[in-house]
Parts: sequence; C-alpha cells; structure tokens
Amino acid sequence: MGTYKIHPMVMGTKVFDKSMMTYQHNNGVTFTIPIYCWYIEGGDKKILVDTGEMSPIQSEDREKAIGGKIRTFEQGLSQWGLTPDDIDIIIHTHLHNDHCENDYKCINAEIYVHEKELEHIHDPHPLDYRYLEDYIDDVEENGQLRIITGDTDIVPGIRVIHTPVHTEGGLTVLIDTPSGKAAITGFCVINENFNPPKEIKAMEMEVIPPGTHVNVYDAYDIMIKVRNMADILIPLHEPAFASVATIE
Repeated sequence: MGTYKIHPMVMGTKVFDKSMMTYQHNNGVTFTIPIYCWYIEGGDKKILVDTGEMSPIQSEDREKAIGGKIRTFEQGLSQWGLTPDDIDIIIHTHLHNDHCENDYKCINAEIYVHEKELEHIHDPHPLDYRYLEDYIDDVEENGQLRIITGDTDIVPGIRVIHTPVHTEGGLTVLIDTPSGKAAITGFCVINENFNPPKEIKAMEMEVIPPGTHVNVYDAYDIMIKVRNMADILIPLHEPAFASVATIE
C-alpha cells in the first residue's frame, strides 16, 4: 500500500468571535480562520478534501492574520499542475458552504459525502444557515455524488470515519503518510481545541469542543477518539497550516 502527501491550500477565510471555535472559551476575542482545500498527492487518483470558497477575499490583512497566502480554487490547483478537470475524487468533511463552493467546477470528480449532510443541505434546520443547496445541485444532477453511510475506505490508504461533532454527517479523513496516519478532522476546530491552555486542563478537560456542535458531550468524546487515532492531527481550520506547503 502506498502513502500520500497532503498539500494545504487556503481558499478563503472567516473573521468571527473565537468562541465559535472553542466552546465557552475566548468570548470577545476576534479570530481569523483559514478555509482549506487539501490536495492529497499519491496513487493514481487526483484527490481533494473539500473545495473551499468560490470567491475568497484576497487581502493583505487576511493573509497577515492567518500567516499564509490566500488563493482561488484555480490558483491553488495550478501550484500542483492541476486544473478542476483533473480532479478524480472529492471527499467532503461536511457540506457547509465554505467547504463545497467549487465542487461544480470538477466535472469529472466522484464526490463522497455522508448521507446526513445531503439531507441537511436540502432541508436545513433554521439554526444552521451554513447549508446552501445551490452549491451541490449541479453535481447531484450530474450523478457525481457517492453517498457514505458509515466508516468507509475510499482508496487504499485513505479512509473516512463518521464523526458527528460539528455536523451530523461529519467525516474525518484518515490518510496514510510516510510519517504515519494523518487525520483531517471532519469538524471545525483549531489546535487549541486539542491542546487547551493550562487553565482549561486544570478543569480536567482534555479537549475543547467546537463552539458549533451537534451534541457537546458526544463531541468531546469523539475528539478524544480522533486524537488517539492520529499520528499527525490536522484540525480543519488551524492557521499554522496556511504557511505549510506539504504535510508528510
């Protein structure tokens, strides 16, 4: 079985209260998160995890805040000699709009998504405004969707596990790399969620759940499970990866 390299590409940002990332902590702290598309290099398939924003804000202030370059979908792919037509597989951590806005450009891709995400994007709860079915209509009509119902092998060395932390259909992506098993979390967190400051650890908390979650108790337990499975832990919105070309 081969191994893979993971290339983080920033294709958007959000600026909001940091407590959106860290449940009950960092209230009133303004924070900028990068929105990633991850190119998984290796094997005979061109694979992406998520596709980012369609029209990201590309500004000096945003890039300074995350410590890295913000690119459009096409600009990001071109770094690796790719175009949207080259993509064979897209794996979705979830279907909030900022993770799937460029799907429609990848006309040759099979797109893997959990059944619960598809349900929610077509019939979202009023509290969850981040689901916008316009971004999935084209690929659904084209027959590109591959529906996941549980833990599944996508290709040799790449597996998804169902992790309903941030959304009901969240999928964490486990990837074999030369340095061990990497986990791109299927939920929106940063390093601080997995490495809380000492005052949080003093409360006997090992992790901090995300500010937006399905069930906070389950979220806590699933996060510990994912942490313990990974040799390389990749929180989905961690700014540190904005300046990293390759994880391997």
